[in-house]
Amino acid sequence: MTDLYKTDYTAWLSQQRELLAQRQFHKLDIDNLLEAMDYEMGSTRDTLESHLSVLVLHLLKYDYQKRILKDLWVEDKVVQTWMPSIYNSRAAIEKQISKHPHLQPTIEELLAGAYSDACRQAVKQMNNYARSESQKLSKNSFPDQCPWTFEQITDDDWLPGD
Repeated sequence: MTDLYKTDYTAWLSQQRELLAQRQFHKLDIDNLLEAMDYEMGSTRDTLESHLSVLVLHLLKYDYQKRILKDLWVEDKVVQTWMPSIYNSRAAIEKQISKHPHLQPTIEELLAGAYSDACRQAVKQMNNYARSESQKLSKNSFPDQCPWTFEQITDDDWLPGD
């Protein structure tokens, strides 16, 4: 059974499911089953955090453009490229939570991690558009915690500063 886990994960998983369905618990590959469950739980969390990170990154950039840069070229050409990412991320987050409702209690923790990642990326990406030193971002340009709630960032009709 352990060999199947290493050689054909899908077949092994199907086999484990069948054993569970038949209540043949003594035949289960417990060690590998626990490992697979740990991986799956981590994977769904990582996926949700990744979607949150992309969403918050684009919201931070949008906010920075609207409040600080106010660059017409960036407004006309670049901001519009962020909008599909914002909408797609929101849809992916909604889908992920719908498929995995057990993630709901972890949202604040995941948002905190996503915010930290997004801030680092926003500094790197938005400084490419800064036309003066006063417009440049640093890690201190952002609050320590996400300034927006989960409900705000996932609201299809909400954007920072609007």
